[in-house]
Amino acid sequence: MTVELAPLKCVKCETMIQANEEEVAWTCPQCGQGNLLAPTGLAPLPVHWCVSRPGQAQLKWLPFWVFTAVVNVSSRQTYGGNDQPDKLWREPRRFYIPAFTASLEEMEKLGADLTKAQPALTTGLAAGALADCTLPPEDAISAAEFVVITIEADRRDKLREIYFAINTQGDPELWLLPFNGEPSLPTLAIL
Repeated sequence: MTVELAPLKCVKCETMIQANEEEVAWTCPQCGQGNLLAPTGLAPLPVHWCVSRPGQAQLKWLPFWVFTAVVNVSSRQTYGGNDQPDKLWREPRRFYIPAFTASLEEMEKLGADLTKAQPALTTGLAAGALADCTLPPEDAISAAEFVVITIEADRRDKLREIYFAINTQGDPELWLLPFNGEPSLPTLAIL
């Protein structure tokens, strides 16, 4: 087996990209182009910066894979018998999957909270460099399964077993969302 190392150069302007271990996406420090690590090298990646609330200082911008999907629940069992799935799944839903380094518990909670809240996404101006994007887009759909389970398990009826399928409607898009507050208890700071 031969391993060939290639420098990470921006797909648009060929500026060298500084990468930390485990990162899979970056913005070019020169031109702002999004770059995604693909099996064949770097590929262009649209990166969206969400508009933040006016007057917010000291914001931390966290990357999320955002996509719309339909959740089809085929069976939901509780300790009291059969029960209907959450009404959230009656229509297509936008999922928000943390793309940054987070524990499974943090990913489930933050992903479930934002997926339930459905914050509006309005594209704003870039507010810095994309950092700590460690979850590849193809893993975001698998992570969405944990979000569905978290939402269903948080209901009061004591979930015992659930079977469902997630059918995506388009590829995940990378959004940087503004947060403020303590790193352990961030608060979303969008309009």
